[in-house]
Amino acid sequence: MKSPTVPRPATELPPPEAAPTEGPSATESKAVESKPAAPRPAWANLSAPAPPKPPTLLGRLIRWTVLVALIAAGWKYYPIWYPWVQEHLASRTAGPVKPPARVTPVVTAPVVQRDLDLYLNGLGTVTALNTVTVRSRVEGEILNIAFQEGQMVKEGDLLAEIDPRPFERRRDQAKGAVARDEATLNLAKLNLKRQEELLTKSATTQAQYDLQFATVAQAEATLETNQAVLEDAELQLSYCRITAPLTGRVGLKLVDRGNMVRANDPNGIVVITQLDPIAVTFTIPQDEIPRVQKRAREAKEVVVDAFDREFQTQLASGKLVAIDNQVDSMTGTLRLKAEFKNDNRGLFPNQFVNARLAVETLKNAFVIPSAAVQRGPEGPFVYLAKPDNTVELRMIVTGPSQGTETSIATGLSLGEIVVTDGVDKLQPGAKISFRGAKTAEASPKSGKPADGEAPGSKGGDRPVAEKGKA
Repeated sequence: MKSPTVPRPATELPPPEAAPTEGPSATESKAVESKPAAPRPAWANLSAPAPPKPPTLLGRLIRWTVLVALIAAGWKYYPIWYPWVQEHLASRTAGPVKPPARVTPVVTAPVVQRDLDLYLNGLGTVTALNTVTVRSRVEGEILNIAFQEGQMVKEGDLLAEIDPRPFERRRDQAKGAVARDEATLNLAKLNLKRQEELLTKSATTQAQYDLQFATVAQAEATLETNQAVLEDAELQLSYCRITAPLTGRVGLKLVDRGNMVRANDPNGIVVITQLDPIAVTFTIPQDEIPRVQKRAREAKEVVVDAFDREFQTQLASGKLVAIDNQVDSMTGTLRLKAEFKNDNRGLFPNQFVNARLAVETLKNAFVIPSAAVQRGPEGPFVYLAKPDNTVELRMIVTGPSQGTETSIATGLSLGEIVVTDGVDKLQPGAKISFRGAKTAEASPKSGKPADGEAPGSKGGDRPVAEKGKA
C-alpha cells in the first residue's frame, strides 16, 4: 500500500523548465496564477508536547505521606473491611448458594397412657315411661279448667271441674232410699222379736214366725242395694273433679270451659306426659349383641349417654334397663331401652337423640389423636417430632379407635411427640416449627405413669416398630 503524499502548497509553482511545451495559453496561465491558495489542515498547526518536568522533593514527600496514611488506616480498620471483602470474593468465586431448608409449622401431641372406653352408638327416640290422656268419666258441662298449658303438675292436682249438681241430686235420692230401707228393716226386726215371744207362748204359729223372718231378710237386702246406689252416686259425684293421675307435664288443652263432655270421650281433655324419669329406645347392629350381653353380665350397671343429633352436647346419662327379645329381620338390628333421670328437662318425648353405650374398657392403653395416624403402602405410620426440630417417620400398629382418639398396639413409647396437623407437608428429616407456645402437654415428661407404676419409672416399655415394619 502506498503512503499518501503530502500535497504541495498552492503557492509553489513548478520551475519554468518543467513546464510543458504544449500547454494552455498565456491567458490560462494568468488565470491559474491569480487563483487563491487552499487553507492548511488543523493537524498541520499542532506542535509537539513539551517534555514533563521532573518531580520536586516536596511533591515526592507529599505522595509518600499520603500512601503511608492510607496503609495505616487500612491496617487499623482491618476487622471492618476484610470480612466484607472476603465475603464478596467468596460469593464471586463460589457457585449458586443453596436455599435454606423449608420450615413447616405443625401441631403436636404427646403419647399418653390411660384407660380408653369403647362405645357403641345408635340412633334413638325418647319415649315417656307413662303418657295419659285425661278423659271425663261422667257427662256434663265443664265449669273450670284448673291448669295452664305446658304446666308441670303433681299426682292428685286438680285439672278440671264438671257441673256436679245432677250428681248431687242423685246422691240425695240414694240417701233417702237408704234411710227408708233402714226404717223398714228396724220395723221388721221388731216384729220378728214379737213373733219369737209369741211362739214361745204358743200364741202364734211357726208359719207366721218364718214369714216375719223372711221379711227382715228382705229389708236387709233392700237396704244393701240402696246403699250401693248411694255409694255409686257419691262416686259419680267425685268424678266431677278431674285430677292428675301422675306427675308430669300437661300439654295443650283439648277442650275449653263451657263445653259438654261425655264419658270416655276419645278426644279427652288434656294429655299428661311423665318426664322424670324418661326412657330412650335405640338400636344396635346384630353383630354387636355378644359384646352388649357380655358387658351386661360383667357390670352391675351398663352406662348409656344421650347426645344431641350433632353428637356434640351430652343431654343426659342413664343406664340400660331392657334388651328386646328378637332381632328386627328387616333391618338386622336389636332394640335396647335405657332409663334416664331428667331433672334438667333436657330430654323430650319423641325427640331424636344419639345413644352411646359403653361396652368395653382398654386398660393402660397408649393413646394418640386419630389425626396423627397416616396410611401408607406399608401400613399406618406417624411423624415423630425430634428434639432438633425435625421429624421422623415411624411405622405403628393401631388398636381400637374411639371418637378422635386411637390406641396404639406397638410402635410408640410413652411421652413421644407425634405431629397431628400439617402432616401432609412433611417428609422424613423435614424441619418443623410449633404453632403457638409449646406447653407441658407437648413434652415427653408429661406422660402419666400407669396404674401401679412408680412416678419415676418409665411407662414406655412397649416394643418400638423397626423402620419399614409394623
